[in-house]
Amino acid sequence: MKPIVNDSCIGCGTCESICPEVFKMEEKDDRIIAVVKEADYALHKDKVDESIVACPVQAISWEE
Repeated sequence: MKPIVNDSCIGCGTCESICPEVFKMEEKDDRIIAVVKEADYALHKDKVDESIVACPVQAISWEE
């Protein structure tokens, strides 16, 4: 499984602050959004799950 960030991301940076091993903020199409880095997602599962819960717009989920 891999985390994904959908188009509702508002670029708040919460996910990056919780789990910088997986998420980073980048400029895309003239706005700042979270993107998923290549990482061992299973190793960081707890922090990714915390990021999913903390996201104010529910922009993060697990891709099956």
